[in-house]
Amino acid sequence: MTQSQTIMSGGNAAFIEGLYEAYLADPQSVDPEWRSYFDELRGGAQETPHSAIQQAFYELGTQRRGGAVVPAPQGVSGAQQAAGALITAYRVYGHISAKTNPLTIRGLPVVPELTPEYYGLSAADLNEHVQDGPFSGPLRDVIAQLHDTYCGPIGFEFNYLPATERAWFQARVEANRGRGAYSAEERRRFMYKLNAAEGLELYLKNKYPGVKRFGLEGGESFITLLDRVIQQAGAQGVKEVVIGMAHRGRLNTLVNIFGKPASVLFEEFDGKKKLSDDPDVAGDVKYHMGYSSDVRTPGGPMHLALAFNPSHLEIVAPVVHGSVRARQDRRGDESRRSVLPITVHGDAAVSGQGVVMETLNLSRLRGFATGGAVRIVINNQVGFTISDPRDTRSSRYCTDVAKIANAPVLHVNGDDPEAVAFAGDLALAYRQEFGKDVFVDLICFRRNGHNEGDEPRMTQPIMYREIDKHPGTRALYAARLEKEGVLQPGQGDQLVEEYRDRLDRAEPVVTEMENLAQSKLAVDWSGYTNTRWQDEVSTAVSAGKLGELGAKLAAVPEGFRVHRTIERTVIKPRQAMARGEQPLDWGMGEMLAYATLLDEGYGVRLVGQDSGRGTFVHRHAVLHDQDAQDPMNEEYMALAHLRDGQGKVEVIDSTLSEEAVMAFEYGYSTSEPNALIAWEAQFGDFANGAQTVIDQFLSAGESKWQRLSGLTLLLPHGYEGAGPEHSSARLERYLQLCAQKNMQVVVPSSAAQIFHLLRRQVLRPYRKPLIVMTPKSLLRNKAAMSPLSDLTDGRFHEVIGDAEVTGARRVVISSGKLHWELVDARNADAEGYAGTALVRLEQLYPFPAEALAAELARHPGAHVVWAQEEPQNQGAWLMIWEDLEKVLAPGQTLGSSTRPRSASTAAGYASVHAREQAKVIADALGEKLDRAVVEDQKDLAETAKQQG
Repeated sequence: MTQSQTIMSGGNAAFIEGLYEAYLADPQSVDPEWRSYFDELRGGAQETPHSAIQQAFYELGTQRRGGAVVPAPQGVSGAQQAAGALITAYRVYGHISAKTNPLTIRGLPVVPELTPEYYGLSAADLNEHVQDGPFSGPLRDVIAQLHDTYCGPIGFEFNYLPATERAWFQARVEANRGRGAYSAEERRRFMYKLNAAEGLELYLKNKYPGVKRFGLEGGESFITLLDRVIQQAGAQGVKEVVIGMAHRGRLNTLVNIFGKPASVLFEEFDGKKKLSDDPDVAGDVKYHMGYSSDVRTPGGPMHLALAFNPSHLEIVAPVVHGSVRARQDRRGDESRRSVLPITVHGDAAVSGQGVVMETLNLSRLRGFATGGAVRIVINNQVGFTISDPRDTRSSRYCTDVAKIANAPVLHVNGDDPEAVAFAGDLALAYRQEFGKDVFVDLICFRRNGHNEGDEPRMTQPIMYREIDKHPGTRALYAARLEKEGVLQPGQGDQLVEEYRDRLDRAEPVVTEMENLAQSKLAVDWSGYTNTRWQDEVSTAVSAGKLGELGAKLAAVPEGFRVHRTIERTVIKPRQAMARGEQPLDWGMGEMLAYATLLDEGYGVRLVGQDSGRGTFVHRHAVLHDQDAQDPMNEEYMALAHLRDGQGKVEVIDSTLSEEAVMAFEYGYSTSEPNALIAWEAQFGDFANGAQTVIDQFLSAGESKWQRLSGLTLLLPHGYEGAGPEHSSARLERYLQLCAQKNMQVVVPSSAAQIFHLLRRQVLRPYRKPLIVMTPKSLLRNKAAMSPLSDLTDGRFHEVIGDAEVTGARRVVISSGKLHWELVDARNADAEGYAGTALVRLEQLYPFPAEALAAELARHPGAHVVWAQEEPQNQGAWLMIWEDLEKVLAPGQTLGSSTRPRSASTAAGYASVHAREQAKVIADALGEKLDRAVVEDQKDLAETAKQQG
C-alpha cells in the first residue's frame, strides 16, 4: 500500500480536508511535507476553498427550497456562489438527466438540484458573469455549458472516487464539454466497424433464418467500442488483451474483432465444422467457443484471446482475470499494465449474478489484482423477458455494483458512436493511470428476442413499438457523416454492399491481422497433449536436498519472533524432521513438496481462505512476527527464500468466496502449465459454492473446448463428528463427473503420499484437474507420518497393499483416515482379525484396475469389502462398485460397509457419529476368527492349489 493510500483512508478525511482548506488559504501555514503532497495533488490547477460552498450547502439544507439565495460570503456574489453549487451538483447528479438512452419510453428524470429554481435565482443572477474552472460567462450560459457537459450522451459517475481521480475525470470531461474530438479518419473507422457489426448480423439473418446466434442488433456500437479500446490499448503499450463475454454479440466479435474467417463460421452454421474427430471431444455450440489471434495496433502486434465460456452468465469474468494474472506474472509485469482484461456483461446478469460482486471484490487484493479491467455492459434494457424496473433491480443502475470496488461508471448512448468511443478512451486511460476497474454502460436495445426464435413483443409491446421504428445506429451515423462531409453522399449504402460482397467471397473482414499462425505470445501446450495418467515420472528427491530445504523451511530471520506454540509444535519438530531424526508429519511432507518444486524452477500458487496457516493449523507456510510494529510488514514465508532464481511462489489467504476464487484459479491454470496451482477449501463441502466452476470448467472444459488445466483442489474431508457441513467434501459428486480420463480423484493417507502426489501433478506432463480429499484429524496422526526414506526412494502409489497379511480370508479396501481406524481396530484384537487384510485405494479415478487386481490376487477366495465413512448413497461406493467387481479374482465376492442411506451427509450429534463410525468399522472387519482357524484355512487352500 502506498503512502497516499494509507493517509487518504476514510478515517482521516475530516483531518485532511481541514489541512487542505488551510493550505488553499495560505500554503505556508501547513507542514512542508503536506505542502509538497498537496502541490503534487493539485498539479498546478487552480482550486477554490470548499468551506464557503460547504457553508452555503448547509444553509440551503436548513431553509425551504425555492427561497431566496442565501447571503453570500464576503467577496463572493450570489451568482458566483450558485455557480459553484451548480457545478458540484452537475458533477454529482448530471448522469441522472443525461441523454444516454436511445429509447424514449421512460423519459428523463428531472433532478431539482440541476435547476436554477432550486437555488432561488433571479433573472439578474442568471445574467451575471461568473467563472469557475473551465466554465465562464453569464450564469445562464454556464448552466447550459454544464448541461452539455454532464447531461449529453454520456452520464459520468465518478464523484465517489478519491479526490485525485475525481480531478482527473473533471479535467478530461470538462475540457471538451463531455465529448471526444476525432479526426475524419477516426470517424470513418467508427463507421466501418459499425457497418461490419450490422452487416454480419443481416447476412446471418438472411442466410440462416431463425437459427440461434444471439445477435447484436441494436447494440452494434459495441464493436466500435471494443475495436477502439483494443487499438488505443496497443498505442498505450498493452501487449495482450483477454476478453470474457457471454453469448450476446459473440459471433460478431469473433469475425469483426478477432478476424475469424467468416467461411469457418458458415461451416459451423452448416454443421460441417467440428472441433475434433476424437469421440472424447464433445464440442460446444458456436456461441460458446473461444478464439485467439494477433492484430496490428499503433503500438505493435497485440495478442487477443477470447475465453471459452458456458451459458452460465458472468462466470467467465473471474476466469478471465485469473488468466490475465498468469500472463502478467509470466511477463514479469509487476505494474500490471501490459495485459488488459476486458469483461463483457449483460445488464440483467451484471446486477443479478453474485459472482460479479465476488470478482469485483478481488480486483484490488494483492493475490488477485490484475491492474483493473475495462468492464463493458451491453445494456439492452431487457433480461430475457423482463424489463420492468420494478422487477429488474433495487438500485438505479444495473452497474451500481461497481461502487463496492470504487470503480467509475460511464453510461453512454449506443446511438452515438463517437460518445461511445470517448467513453472507451476515458475508461482505458483511467485503467492505465490508476490500475482500477472501470465500467462502460453501453445503453442500447435488443432488436430481436433473447434469441432469433423468440418473440419479444409478447412481453414488451411498448418497447418494441419504438424499436420497430428505429432506423438503426448505422443508418443514423452514416447520415450524420454524409451530412458533415466525412463520407461522400451514398457512401454509407456503398459500405453495406462492399461488406456483404466480402462475406460472399469469404474474404477476411479484419485487415489488421498480424498472422494466422500460433502466436509467439501464447502458451505452448503441445508438450501436454497425448499423455496418459499411467506415464511414470520420478518424484523422489535426494536426502541431502530434502535436508537442505527442510532446514530452510524451519528457519526464520534474525529478530523475527514466531508464536510460542508454533515454535514448540512446528519449528523445532520440523528441524528434527529435516535432520531425519523423526518421521515427517503431513504438514512437512506437503511443504517439502512445494519447496522441492520451487527449487527445481516450477511455480507454486496456493490459494484458500486460510491457506497461509491452514484451516487446521498444520501448514504454517506464512509466519507472523509477534514483535512486529508495522502491520504491513509482519509476515515471513520461507518458501520464498529457498535460493536465488527459484520458482515464483504465492500463498494467498483469499477473501471469503468460493465461486469467484476457484474460477480465478482455473483461469490462472489454463494460462500457466509450469506451476502447481492449488485452490483449498476451508472445509471440503464448502466447494459446493463453486459447483458451476466444477461442472462447467474443471470436469468438462477439455471435452467441450479442448482446454487443458492442471488445477488442484484440496478439499478437507473426513468424519470426526463435526456435523453435516464439516465432514464430507462430497466425494461422490466428483466421481459422478469422472469420465474419459477428464480428471483425477485421490485420497492420500500419508505424508509421503501427499509429497509424491503434488510433485507428480507438476513433473508429469499430464495436465488434468486433481481433486484431493485432504485430511483433518489425520494431519497429526502418527500412523500417517512417513520416514524421510519414503521421499527419497518412493513414488505416489495408487494402491497400497497389506504387507503383513497374505492369503487373507477377508480383504477390506478403504481410503483416507478410515484405513488407519481399521488398522487400530485390527491391532486391538490381532488374534481375532488375523485373517483380515487392509488395502488402501489411494486413487479412485482414473481407477487403478491393474494395480488393485494384482493386490487382490494375493488373497484367493477372499471376501472383499469396500468400507467408507459416508452413507451408502454418498461417497465412492455407488460410483466404483462395478470397477471393484471387475478386478475380483476368481472365487472372490464383494460386499460393502457404509453408513445407512441418508439425506444429510453426517449426523450432528457426537454420540450418534461415534455409534455409526463404530458400526462401519465393525461391519468392515466382520466376524472375528481364531488365528488357528485362519492357519488351517491357509493350509487347506495351499493343498487345494497343489491339487489343481
